[in-house]
Amino acid sequence: MIPVLGFAGRRVVVLGLGRSGLSAARGLSAGGAEPLCWDDRPEAREAAAEQGLTLHDLSRREAWEGVASLIVSPGIPHLYPRPNRWVADAMEAGVPLDNDIGLFFRSLAADGFHRFESPPRVIAVTGSNGKSTTSALIHHLLTESGRESQLAGNIGRGVLDIDPPGDGGIVVLELSSYQTDLARSLTPDVAVFTNLTPDHLDRHGGQGGYFAAKRRLFAEGGPDRAVVGVDEPEGRFLANQLVEAPEDDRLIRISVERKLSGPGWSVAARKGFLSEWRKNRQIASIDLREMKGLPGAHNHQNACAAYAAVRGLGLGPREIEPALKTFTGLPHRSQLVAEIGGVRFVNDSKATNADSAAKALAAFTNIRWIAGGLGKDGGIGAAAEYLGHVTKAYLIGHSARDFALQMDGTEHEICTDMATAVARAAADAQPGDTVLLAPAAASFDQYPDFERRGEDFAACVRRLAG
Repeated sequence: MIPVLGFAGRRVVVLGLGRSGLSAARGLSAGGAEPLCWDDRPEAREAAAEQGLTLHDLSRREAWEGVASLIVSPGIPHLYPRPNRWVADAMEAGVPLDNDIGLFFRSLAADGFHRFESPPRVIAVTGSNGKSTTSALIHHLLTESGRESQLAGNIGRGVLDIDPPGDGGIVVLELSSYQTDLARSLTPDVAVFTNLTPDHLDRHGGQGGYFAAKRRLFAEGGPDRAVVGVDEPEGRFLANQLVEAPEDDRLIRISVERKLSGPGWSVAARKGFLSEWRKNRQIASIDLREMKGLPGAHNHQNACAAYAAVRGLGLGPREIEPALKTFTGLPHRSQLVAEIGGVRFVNDSKATNADSAAKALAAFTNIRWIAGGLGKDGGIGAAAEYLGHVTKAYLIGHSARDFALQMDGTEHEICTDMATAVARAAADAQPGDTVLLAPAAASFDQYPDFERRGEDFAACVRRLAG
């Protein structure tokens, strides 16, 4: 556990008692603060009370008296589309807001760090798509090369629940826009920006606010090194803002869409080959095409980001390449569930928007596409350009009929539920086909989360296999 510094003897309210809120409460208590916990859900309050945490009813008139800070969980809005009522009350009372990520960065350095031969470092990864795979891949590359590494944030453990890093230890954080938007302290040693596509726009007041939330990771803390995807205008703008001159190698640009050149440092993947260039000279080349844990251009982008991040910490290409080959991928992200009669069944339930579904569709051909759920603005939108890869679509969930109207001549069938969709796709599939779950929609119409949706798909596939 990381004890939270700076609040010893002070009262701190923790709002939202999911994983991050409970972690924050424990970290505050370990640092000598008095955490006061609240959640509008009775079951969450009961679970916190069972852990010995103090509940604090925020509806009471005196609720904010003597409170030093309000720690807000990521799912709770603080500005757009409108502030949560308790957040609004805190701001009215002049109580500063923060979150567990801000507490982590202000508290990570310990008294014993000065005795370490190599101080611990933090790699923080943000972006719209690929954050989880990139973070997990960085962690994998580090551990395979013998470095001490811990994975936390939006993936793995709560940031304050990790062990204090040891000599040369590295903490890899996946950070969402909800987390970077509010954290009062953001000081990673290496910051990674994968890409930017429209998402969470209501929460950030539009695309500009969404980008601004991501940009804070680079603007607030001034990382020693930045890895930036430059395939979108926002990434190119961010990269431009971070350098003092074209040869400034504090920045590593990454791309899977363009050839990168110039005197700076870059990593790009084209036609399945990752290439590193520095000072107009090629440093390394790695063939990604047969790496089963990294299929498709979107995973090649993740590989570029992870490769660049660990290169920025001093790992060599000869260490990185064999570790890339042993990466098996993450559950629910282009995960090969089974191969039955020459037909692959791939679970990409994490494709909760059209852009991430497009990346999954681009990675395969002869696709039997299972899509649908609680659709987002624009429907299948960005995925439409890859409908040529789709032999037939099998549509489920709340948005099945809306998606059907956007199929643009692609054969499709409304199946409503997962079991029906898997059964129909499997019956139609021929050897060489891929049955792909890439919903392009949220899961909340039929499942509590995308993980449960992916697990249901996998269970349906296992029943096919007998």
